[in-house]
Amino acid sequence: MARCDTRDADAGLWSEISGKEFAHRPALFLDRDGVLVEDTHYLGRAEDMRMLPGAADAIARCNRLGIPVVLVSNQSGIARGFYNWKGFHAVQAALASALTTGEAHLDAVFACAYHGDGKAPLNIADHAWRKPNPGMIAAAGERMKLDVSRSWIVGNRASDIEAGSAAKLEGGILISPQADESERAAAVALKAADFAVEISPSLKDAVLLLLARGRLGAAAG
Repeated sequence: MARCDTRDADAGLWSEISGKEFAHRPALFLDRDGVLVEDTHYLGRAEDMRMLPGAADAIARCNRLGIPVVLVSNQSGIARGFYNWKGFHAVQAALASALTTGEAHLDAVFACAYHGDGKAPLNIADHAWRKPNPGMIAAAGERMKLDVSRSWIVGNRASDIEAGSAAKLEGGILISPQADESERAAAVALKAADFAVEISPSLKDAVLLLLARGRLGAAAG
């Protein structure tokens, strides 16, 4: 991804945006762990990164259709001292390499390291960028001039879906194998007249569902 914006001035935030033009387009927002890669609990080493089956293909399909794909990831492992931004960057480089092999790429990456149980100065419990708050989505929407109202988010926790609802996206999809019954119930409870909630077994299936229904501004192809 050609960078035009890497690392916010804020020590607890990360943003990386490609130079492509996506004004007025709806985007696909994605959580990382449990959606694109295996959730190893505090992934901070490139050698531990494992892509989930079909994830690269799903992103490649969106890339071909001109749908911007934006990663939005909580990174409390940094606040807790389990790894640092250097480790995060190494994992992201490994992810980018794996996606390139599958002829896929991310169009932007946003991450938030703040957590209430973290070490100073990152020990902020309710930072605007930390999901379920919508700050990362809002920042991407503003900086990339996206059509947020027609965008969707895919995650493996109810907090991902809640962030999408708070950002006034069109809907959210919970990846079910990575979520227990309480997470599924909490996600479904967010469904409203102006916010759709779906359950899917994988990112690949989620993307196929959205495209089959003509969401994200593109027809299935």
